[in-house]
Amino acid sequence: MMRYQLALALLALMSGGIAAAQTASGPDAKPPPKPESTTVTVVKPPEMSIPRVLPPCAPGKCPFAGQKVTVIATKSAISLALVEVEEEFEAATGAQLELVRAPGVEHFPTIISDMTNRVGKFDASIAGGWWLGDMVAGGHLLSYDEFYGDPRFPKWSIDDVLPGPRNLLSYGGKKYMVAYDHDGQVMYYRRDLLSDPRHQAAFRQKFGYALAVPQTWAQFRDAVQYFNGQDLNGDGTLDHGIVMALKPGSQGMFNFMSLSASFVIGPTNDRLYWFDPQTMQPLIESPGHLRALELIVELVKFGPREMLGWDHGRGWDHFLAGRAAFALTWGDLGALAQQPGSRVKGNTGAAPMPGTQEYYDIAQSKWVKTEGINRVGNTTGASWAGVISKYSKAPEATYFLLALLADKNKSLVYAARGSDGVDPGRTFHFLPPEGTGGVGPYLSAGWDEADVRDYLSAFHRTFSEKQQFPYLRIPGTYSYWLALDLHLVEAAGGQLSPAAALKATAVDFEEITIRLGRERQREAYRTSLGF
Repeated sequence: MMRYQLALALLALMSGGIAAAQTASGPDAKPPPKPESTTVTVVKPPEMSIPRVLPPCAPGKCPFAGQKVTVIATKSAISLALVEVEEEFEAATGAQLELVRAPGVEHFPTIISDMTNRVGKFDASIAGGWWLGDMVAGGHLLSYDEFYGDPRFPKWSIDDVLPGPRNLLSYGGKKYMVAYDHDGQVMYYRRDLLSDPRHQAAFRQKFGYALAVPQTWAQFRDAVQYFNGQDLNGDGTLDHGIVMALKPGSQGMFNFMSLSASFVIGPTNDRLYWFDPQTMQPLIESPGHLRALELIVELVKFGPREMLGWDHGRGWDHFLAGRAAFALTWGDLGALAQQPGSRVKGNTGAAPMPGTQEYYDIAQSKWVKTEGINRVGNTTGASWAGVISKYSKAPEATYFLLALLADKNKSLVYAARGSDGVDPGRTFHFLPPEGTGGVGPYLSAGWDEADVRDYLSAFHRTFSEKQQFPYLRIPGTYSYWLALDLHLVEAAGGQLSPAAALKATAVDFEEITIRLGRERQREAYRTSLGF
């Protein structure tokens, strides 16, 4: 691909994570702030009030009077909470909050330029998890270890965060990201379709076993094939087995990561997925990676051909309209399915990603069969969270703001309403016996109880799984993932075979490593994943 085309695709990728499907337009609505327009058109977001948890400071006793905190965030639903909290923060501290809401294509380049040049214009960024490689390796972030637990600041507990997403909040043994959004991908399915006696009988006749929530990728493939080409919402139009967002730059690489995890990671291989930790040679061409990509290419046949040009918002619309039986994506879809206009509320089931019964152990160069189903949890996505610039002129006031966003009472509403792009990941988001929360906040947000119970169980199991997908956080992660995304699109669209697509990805990975410095990359890779 020509360099200028790569640059254009990179700009699209920089939109980052889930919120890329929720790009805003127009000025901030203030007051009161409301969810901004998204590329999802089938449903309308609910209006929910966010609790104020801090009283105004007394005159002459405001802890940060005269200080200013400047935060850069993506101009999308993910920064809605910052708009909402501005008045409360300023009244409680005496400080001024300036929020710079940058288009997705500008956020990372702007903050990393500010840090690299040590300008200090921005005190904080609501950053994507994979940005830490560039930020920490460059020495640009301030750890909040000295502030955490200090009674001068709003209280929150990192121990409330489930194991998978908790790992993303620290780097090299130091805390950098303050909990906010917790991304991971699960399998969504139409509960009504899987429980329909007519479909159960026809599926058994076709495949020789009972139709149920797929536990393995082989079962998932069969179910997707079965439902493809049937009318799934009663409108007389033939619908699809699956919907995925495969537009270049729409982060299809996250779907690949979540799906391929159980083909590569297993009991004898907990981390070897991206690179050899000794040589930084790419591992992306392994037989496990190849089998996973071959499956994705096959699944594409059972979705709308148009999805090759769809972003996540358009793909979610297809599911929300009742036109797909399955989807593999983030928590946003489960919440969107509860909103007015959804045709699948009350029938949106969720479960962890299916697994495999064998995986390819890269170190042993062989396939390994497992006694049970090999499941791998994931935190794929952005997992947006606040980080403090090392060049901040008001680091304590900045941490105060980020800790306020992490407040339990606020986080409960953020996770339940869905329109802000903030997904659950802390113990109080989940129901007993796994968690400590209750169903009340979700019912208040309009959730169907069966849907929310499936949803929360799926994410709790995903984030608590002993085996977790190794999240890449090294300098140049943008570039590595861009290369993977583009070549996956080529395979999905038939321009390259799966093997050729992975070969091209490996070549690009090696070029990026050479450009950034092999030893530097090796050190960052080993630090980030604990080799």
